[in-house]
Amino acid sequence: MREMTKGANVGLADLSDDAGTVIASLSWSSTAGDGDADVSVLLLGADGKVRSDADFFYYNNPSAADGSVQLLGKTPTDGGSEDRISLDLTAVPEDVERLVVAASRYGGSRFGDLDDLRMTVADRSGEVLLGFSIGDASVESAFIFGELYRRGTEWKYRAVGQGYETGLAGLATDFGIDVDDEGENEAADGIAGPDDGEGASPAVESAATAQPLPAVPAQPGPQTAAAEEQPADPAPAPKRPRARTAKKKVTLPAVATKSLAENDSWRAARLFPASNLKSDKEREVRATSVLLSVMAQVPEFGRRLTAAFGAPAGRMQTFTEVSLPHGETPKRPDGVIRVERAGKLWTALVETKTNGNELKSEQVQNYMDIAARRGYEAVITLSNDVALEGSPLVEVKTDGRRKHKVALWHLSWAEVAHQAQMLIRHEGVGNAAHAWLLQELLHYLQHENSGCHGFQNMGPSWVPVRNGIDEETLSQGDPRAVEVVESWERLIRQVCLRIGGELGQKALPVQRTQRGTTALSRRAAHADRLCEEGRLAAELRVDGSPGTITIVADLRTGKLRTSVEIPVPEGAYPLTSAKRLMRQLAEAPADLHVETLVEGQSGPRGTLERLRPEPGDVLPRDGSRITGFRLSLFKSMGATRGNAETGFIRSVDNAVDRFHSHVIAHLAQAERRTRRTPAPDPASAPVPAPAGA
Repeated sequence: MREMTKGANVGLADLSDDAGTVIASLSWSSTAGDGDADVSVLLLGADGKVRSDADFFYYNNPSAADGSVQLLGKTPTDGGSEDRISLDLTAVPEDVERLVVAASRYGGSRFGDLDDLRMTVADRSGEVLLGFSIGDASVESAFIFGELYRRGTEWKYRAVGQGYETGLAGLATDFGIDVDDEGENEAADGIAGPDDGEGASPAVESAATAQPLPAVPAQPGPQTAAAEEQPADPAPAPKRPRARTAKKKVTLPAVATKSLAENDSWRAARLFPASNLKSDKEREVRATSVLLSVMAQVPEFGRRLTAAFGAPAGRMQTFTEVSLPHGETPKRPDGVIRVERAGKLWTALVETKTNGNELKSEQVQNYMDIAARRGYEAVITLSNDVALEGSPLVEVKTDGRRKHKVALWHLSWAEVAHQAQMLIRHEGVGNAAHAWLLQELLHYLQHENSGCHGFQNMGPSWVPVRNGIDEETLSQGDPRAVEVVESWERLIRQVCLRIGGELGQKALPVQRTQRGTTALSRRAAHADRLCEEGRLAAELRVDGSPGTITIVADLRTGKLRTSVEIPVPEGAYPLTSAKRLMRQLAEAPADLHVETLVEGQSGPRGTLERLRPEPGDVLPRDGSRITGFRLSLFKSMGATRGNAETGFIRSVDNAVDRFHSHVIAHLAQAERRTRRTPAPDPASAPVPAPAGA
């Protein structure tokens, strides 16, 4: 890997023979676990500006129609998160000379609050070619991490590291994006704009000011993108911009249409029936065929899944039960994916497991060897398991003497369902037929007989660890505790995928770790705490939520606790804050526990049922300053290791769902109402009549 310094550049062809498609990754960490940023990509012409607003790709405009740019979303890392972008350089229009890769923060946050700011670029096989770290971030709310630019027929990378104090809006304006007045366009947020053309045409709006935010002026000359900028009059930090999309895409309605069935015994005809599946082999064959056929017929979906694996944007065909020679006995992978672009083929072999069956190293190794000999690009494994850093699902060996590199990727059924749900419920697809196909796929994946329900077993160590905690015989350093922690981490990641797909929001597990901590050491420390305290703990951050959701599974008491901490504004009156909280929780469950936080310590507490008539009972009697409130719901924990109705996994899902829908959603809705309601204008208040009038 080539380590870059600020301002340095390198040709991608010098680093890899297969850099036509690359994966750019932006990462950061936070010891507090609450750091976040959004990536964006701008396509620039010879004049250093976008050709139109459609050349600006970010969270509301995540992919290009030609497949040249696709934002792949965030994945959790040891201490933070990594945002990946697929860049198909062979598909970039000829009049585009530069691709600028940037990230922005919002809500007054700054990049100086984050650690380990870094950009890497990997080739199609997943091998990291170069890395660039930014160590001088401070008050900036947007950063250009790097850019890819043409030199003749070659693509090169330049390490930029240029910051903006004016956020995403300032950065966008600097490259020719129109920044709209929020007051003028607020009602049109998410609605087609006046230019109803073929491409998406996002218009970035500032939510912080009534006028467009000023851009930091660019320095002239060939090194513009890498030059340091010193704004003379920095603008206040903008809140997160919003966008309008010109081209309306098709999503399914949230409420199903009324059924025409005479009674509940009538079942709708399904495109992919799952009710008659009996054996694991039947499930694997059916699931592979169903998934691959929908990928080929719905380009948005097929591209969404394969872009993360380095596939180009092109014509896709999929095959099942293909026989390939391998020694004396031919091998039959479950599926093959082929993508053609400009006469070149990208090929991936697919190995599928359902119903919780484990991938077999020998089987995957055979497919890796076949792919290497035949010049295929990838092997994709697909199972109920969720992959973790530092804990591979299968062990394979690669022959370093082979010039051709084969990438091994893993996809969980939970990720497949997440991507389908994001498209048909939130982001939209090209036409109603595609939306219907994805809906049928999602129904199949969620059917009890499909075997595609995602992670569904806490593993063989679950019962011994539970018994050891109950009998106080489990000792620190027990490897079975580490296995349970890994299963817990997989479960939490799956919960994030599911709830993120349902809400259409980013949902990620939060890792609070010290710098330099590895995934293995972090899990070992968590396992030691499990042995000592008997508790599994995790935190989830969901966009739009008023705080981080904490879930604790107490194996000693058999209870699950989901909670969130709500801070009290500085200078607010305690009783006013308590009454306001009770109003926000008017529709929350009566058994919700409210606990006052006093300078980081626990204060008075009680159930919502008891506190509603007397909000003042939650305040400390000695007048200590309160910093916030902790809201918690308790639920009995499932005992068995599986995904049955009484199982542990199902109980965790239900606990998070209930807490989010009955507590978090009400708090977020109340907060939005508060933001929309303007503060009273003292000048318009009625003047009291003079005495005696």
